[in-house]
This record gives sequence, structure tokens and C-alpha cells, in this order.
Amino acid sequence: MRPGAYLTRAAAGAAAIAAALVLSACQQDEYRQSFDGFYFKTKTKSVDDNRLQFAATVQKAAQSLEGAREAAAYDATKYCIANYGTSRILWAVGPDAPADQLRLVDGDLTLTGECNP
Repeated sequence: MRPGAYLTRAAAGAAAIAAALVLSACQQDEYRQSFDGFYFKTKTKSVDDNRLQFAATVQKAAQSLEGAREAAAYDATKYCIANYGTSRILWAVGPDAPADQLRLVDGDLTLTGECNP
């Protein structure tokens, strides 16, 4: 192998990886779901050991409270389908709750409920 050939291959490999990462980031936008015209970062996690009860949190809910409600309900539904094969949810504080019952902490909205298999 000639001197510097290894560096040339390494640089080419790094460039290929960088290009793949850039392209994959572009493709992800078409699979993202918007709510009321906004993209929300959501996370739904269990609140107990059996995973039935969950909390769905949406960051930056002030962009659109209606959109944040929809995003939380969507993510909670995906959670219940993935864990129990059902989209049925018994909401404690759900997307249809009056605004004064919603929990907003540091701009994040949290809805709570239980998967109903």
C-alpha cells in the first residue's frame, strides 16, 4: 500500500458516512407527523411496572395547545398498540380535558391514562 492511501480511504469512508447521515435526516421529515401545523417532540412512558398506566409528555406545547393535545394522544395510542395491541385508552387527564385540568410544566404538556386491552 502506498503512503497516504490509508488516509485517503479513511477520508472517503468518513465522507460516505457523513453523506448517509445527511440524507437519512432529510428522509425522516417525510415520516414525521405534524399536529396543527407544528412538529412536537413527544415521549410516552409507563408510570408503573405493568406498563398499563402511562404518561404522554409533549415538549413546547405553547406552540399550539390543540396540536400538543393531538400529539400526546397520538403517541399514547402508539404506546398502547405497541405494548398491548389495542388503541383503547382510559384517560385520567386526556386530550378532551378542560384547559384548567391540563398539566403544563415548563411549557410541556403531560396527559395520563391507562391502556385498556
